[in-house]
Amino acid sequence: MFQITTYKIFTTTTMQVSQMILTFMETDDMPEIFRIFGLRFFFYTNDHKPVHVHVENADGEAKFNIGDKHVELVNYYGMKKKDLKLAESLIDENRKVILDSWIKFFK
Repeated sequence: MFQITTYKIFTTTTMQVSQMILTFMETDDMPEIFRIFGLRFFFYTNDHKPVHVHVENADGEAKFNIGDKHVELVNYYGMKKKDLKLAESLIDENRKVILDSWIKFFK
């Protein structure tokens, strides 16, 4: 079973403001929030609080906690520093989409 929800996310990380329509695909085992710039943002169905998101690319994976006012890198392996910074920026800019996805899935 899966449900597809479309979100408009915003990014200013490439010096120009751009809008992208991304798809949140909810599956039974691993909800993917969105993919952008080669990064996949998701959480596991058995995840726990605090609210966090996993980010994956071809080089590795990272985990970020999402607080009320900040994003915190918890751990990573393989990902380059520039990709970690990009991921952190995208998480911060799209915090509401991620939090809404978390709440919707784990309610």
